[in-house]
Amino acid sequence: MEQQPDPPPPSARTRHPGTGQPRLLRHRPFALLCGEQIASSVGRQVTTLALALLAVTRLGAGPFGTSALMALSYLPGALLSPFAGVLVDRARLRGLTVLLTVLQVLVVGSVPVADALGRLGLPQLYLVATASGALTSMLAVALQAALPRVVRPEQLLSANSALTGARTTGQIGGPALGGVLVGLTGASTALLAACVAYGIEALLLLGLPATLNSPVQQARREKESRTAALRAGLEVVRGERLLRRQVLAGAGFNLGSGAADALFVLYATRDLGLPAWQLGTVYAAFSVATVLGVLLAGRFAATIGLAAATRICAVVAALAIFLIPGASLGPGFPALLAYQFVFGLAATVWAISMTTTQQLITPPELQGRVAGVLQAALIGTVPIGALGGGALAAWLGNVPVLTGAATVALLAAACLWLP
Repeated sequence: MEQQPDPPPPSARTRHPGTGQPRLLRHRPFALLCGEQIASSVGRQVTTLALALLAVTRLGAGPFGTSALMALSYLPGALLSPFAGVLVDRARLRGLTVLLTVLQVLVVGSVPVADALGRLGLPQLYLVATASGALTSMLAVALQAALPRVVRPEQLLSANSALTGARTTGQIGGPALGGVLVGLTGASTALLAACVAYGIEALLLLGLPATLNSPVQQARREKESRTAALRAGLEVVRGERLLRRQVLAGAGFNLGSGAADALFVLYATRDLGLPAWQLGTVYAAFSVATVLGVLLAGRFAATIGLAAATRICAVVAALAIFLIPGASLGPGFPALLAYQFVFGLAATVWAISMTTTQQLITPPELQGRVAGVLQAALIGTVPIGALGGGALAAWLGNVPVLTGAATVALLAAACLWLP
C-alpha cells in the first residue's frame, strides 16, 4: 500500500506574523485563545443542555423533535461555512469574532426573555438553535484561520492540542454547571449563565492583537467575485490528496456517528436501563479520554507522522462505535464506558492531526475558505445522520440502526487507507 506523505512545511516565502514569538505558554494572544475556548465551550454546553430540557420537559417535544433540535444546530454550518470562509479571508478578523460572539449573547438571551413574558414555544427554540449553530460555525472558521497568524508553523500541532484541551475543560465543566443551574433556577434561567460565558468570550477576543484586523495582503488585493473566491478554496481541497481523503472520510464518519449520537441517550436509558449516575459516568469517561488524547496527540503524531496518526485513529474511532449496539448483548454499562473512552481518545487525536494538516497545507490567504469548505463537508452529514437515524430507529429499532451507523463510519474511515 502506498504510504501517504505528511504535509510539507510552509515555504520560506510564506509570511507568518510574529515569527519571534515566545513559547506558547507565555504567548499572550494564544493564552487569550485558550481562555476563549473554555468560555465558549461552557456557553455552548449550557445552551445545548438547557434548550434540550426546555424542549422535552416544558414544551413536550418527542424523539423526532429533539433530533430536529440537534440537526438544526448543525445544519447552518453545513450551508454557510464555505461562504463564511470567503468573509473570513476578507474581514477584520478580531472585529468579526467579537461581533459573532455578541450576536450569540442576543440570540441565546432571547429565550429567558420570551419565557419571562410567557411567550416561549418550540418554534423559537428551533430558531435559536439554528441561529446559534450558524454563529458557532462562523466563529469556528474564523478562529481556524486566525491560529496560523498567531503562532508559528512548527507550533501548530502543539497549539491545536492545547486549544482542544482548553475546549475539553469547558466540555467537562459545562454540563455539570448547566445541570446545577437547571436544578437550582430552571432551564430558562440557566441560559443567562451561558450569556455570561459568551460575554467573557467576547472580551477575550477583543484582547487579541490588532494585526488580526488586517487581512492577509494577497487577500486584500483580490478583486474577484465571491463565487470566484469560493472556487479558490475548493481548488485547494480538490488539488490536495490528503484533504480530499479527509473530506470523504470525515463526512462519512460523521454520517454514522451523527445517527449514533442522536440515539445514544434514548438507547442507553430505555433499552439498556442505565440509571442517571451510570449515564453521567459514561460521559465522564469521554471527557477523561479527550484529555488523554490532547496529551498524547502531539507526541503520537510527531512519532509516526500526521498522515499515519490520522489513518489509525480514524479506524479505531469507527470500530469503537460497534460497542454501542454490542452493549445489548451483555452488561451495557461496561460496554458504553469502553466506547466513550476509546472513541474519545481516538477521535481527539484524529481531529487534532487533521486540523493541523489542513492548516499546514493551506496558503495563508486561503485559510478561511479552506476551513469553511472542510467544515461544511464534515458537519453537513451530522444532521442527515441524526434525522435519518431517528426515523429509521422508529421503524427498525435502535440496535439495527446503531449497527448500520457503525458500519458506515468504519467504511468511511477506511477511505484513508486506499492506495
